[in-house]
Amino acid sequence: MERPEFYRFHQGDRVLPFSATEYDTRLAGLRARMAEAGVEACVFTSMHNIAYYSGFLYCSFGRPYGLVVTETESVTISAGIDAGQPWRRCHGDNITYTDWQRNNYWRAILSVTGTGKAIGYEGDHMTLAQKGMMDEFLKPSVAKDIAPATMRQRMHKSEAELVMIRNGANVADVGGYAIRDAVKVGAREIDVAMAGRDAMELEIAKRFPDAEYRDTWVWFQSGINTDGAHNPVTARQMQRGDILSLNTFPMISGYYTALERTMFAQDVDAASLKIWEANVAAHEYGMSLLKPGASCSEVTHKINEFFAERQLLQYRTFGYGHSFGVLSHYYGREAGLELREDIDTVLEPGMVISMEPMLTIPEGQPGAGGYREHDILIITEDGNENITGYPYGPEFNVVG
Repeated sequence: MERPEFYRFHQGDRVLPFSATEYDTRLAGLRARMAEAGVEACVFTSMHNIAYYSGFLYCSFGRPYGLVVTETESVTISAGIDAGQPWRRCHGDNITYTDWQRNNYWRAILSVTGTGKAIGYEGDHMTLAQKGMMDEFLKPSVAKDIAPATMRQRMHKSEAELVMIRNGANVADVGGYAIRDAVKVGAREIDVAMAGRDAMELEIAKRFPDAEYRDTWVWFQSGINTDGAHNPVTARQMQRGDILSLNTFPMISGYYTALERTMFAQDVDAASLKIWEANVAAHEYGMSLLKPGASCSEVTHKINEFFAERQLLQYRTFGYGHSFGVLSHYYGREAGLELREDIDTVLEPGMVISMEPMLTIPEGQPGAGGYREHDILIITEDGNENITGYPYGPEFNVVG
């Protein structure tokens, strides 16, 4: 039996998160950037760029995936284990590579690019091993890192993306209310987290009946577990007076949104209340700074000054916010749009960014724990639109 190196397996109806016109517009923007860089073909390997330009969000399980974009073609490259699903979920063509011999993945890519072309690749994602394979199989005349240009394109959201992100923020609020209802002394973090996750997944299925459902999650932390923003859920049982951290993360077709709130179980002591109120004040001040013309570093320095005046800056743990779009806790990041001292990107209408100041007071000190509020804001022509609805602060979030 003759076994092919790659083939096309297209079956079923195509279902995409956005219209064909939306993807064509994104590809037109990419091709303009390719022309500026002198790139003839792009070989994308990351989940975020493949999803952004094609709609397909892969599950690698040790296998490489790709998207090849030329002046006229857009072709996803997928493994045989997925059969026709990648084609049903992508815009453009799809080629399936086989496992019969090593590096059929690159032979499939070669069938689209040919040899000797100027190739764009993702320098922040492609491994050294795969870069070696690209050079061996495609023999590029030049290889250029296209990742920074694609990141800049992804920072500016289309109207269709803004609709998706608004829906995601609404779903995050649904999870927040479900968590608030589930909080009680003696409950485990995992039980509360599951209540929030289940509520969000049901809401996503109601709003997007044709989507694929995966990756939605909750981090619900209590007591000492609140000290880090990304601490995983445990089976710790809540106690009266515990500081709590609510974090909901709905994922819709690769698009991430979030809601994060400080809470307390039944009671909040005076020392904790003082820290909490200071962080809420910084949150409100920070949101007022997010408008066109402000740079990320400028906003960061102003919030730093706010905390320094209150002798709290030493308790800040990370930057004050980041961009939203095609990203997750294990793929994607528009690192050029983060509220940090070393980022000078200027905010522009159509960008989406969070405000999320966090203070961590070490265990053993009055008010110990991690305090964080998080809202998502769309930069408008004259300011911002806050699309997060769940309330923040002590009045609503002393619960259980």
